[in-house]
Amino acid sequence: MEADKYTFFVLKRIMGGECKLLLTDHERLILCFTGQPYPVWIWTPDDASEEEMEKAYLLAKENKLLDGKHHFNLKYSLAEYFIRRAADDGSKLKIITNMYVYDCLDPVRPETKADGEIYRCELKDLEEVVDYLDNFHKELNIDQKDICGYREDAEAFINTGNMYLWKDEQGRSVASCKYSPTGDMASVNLVFTRPEFRRKHYAENLVDESDRRRVCTGALYRCGLCGIKCLL
Repeated sequence: MEADKYTFFVLKRIMGGECKLLLTDHERLILCFTGQPYPVWIWTPDDASEEEMEKAYLLAKENKLLDGKHHFNLKYSLAEYFIRRAADDGSKLKIITNMYVYDCLDPVRPETKADGEIYRCELKDLEEVVDYLDNFHKELNIDQKDICGYREDAEAFINTGNMYLWKDEQGRSVASCKYSPTGDMASVNLVFTRPEFRRKHYAENLVDESDRRRVCTGALYRCGLCGIKCLL
């Protein structure tokens, strides 16, 4: 999977945690699922044969993942095979998300300095972080949980010391982001600005400041993943 270290960065990270399902031949196929509402990740090499793609498809089918209740992150070539193969079985799969990955070797600093400053969250900020998680997932309409689920996530994020907010010059919390290091790489996610404070460069400055507090990778553009879902 080293050749796909950027596109499958998240998969590498979640495989190190608790997974509901983790299947692999230790060479050319990985299927990983942490549980709802998260996607099923399937990794295959770029030169995967049709026989190997069929193996991946049957593995998903045998584990009842093609039931219309699950969605997948996988390469385009495998997604196209899944779509054709599902049609043969009388089901319909479609691409619902195009996913892009950036490796930022030399981040460019924001041209506009926003008022206020970065703030690292503490446990006393738990409910505020829960609110950010709730609004972030509602607006994107992905991976939604109930408030108890968000509260559990928020506490875990805060305890890493990598959950940040931006507070404007009046001390109001206006934007959020979470920095997630894994080995010699890192990602920034949960980037969200409250609607009433947008177009003021808060999130841009927050991401920049969180990046410069840590060691981050920088500017090579890559893409190659998509999300698909079965429509019964």
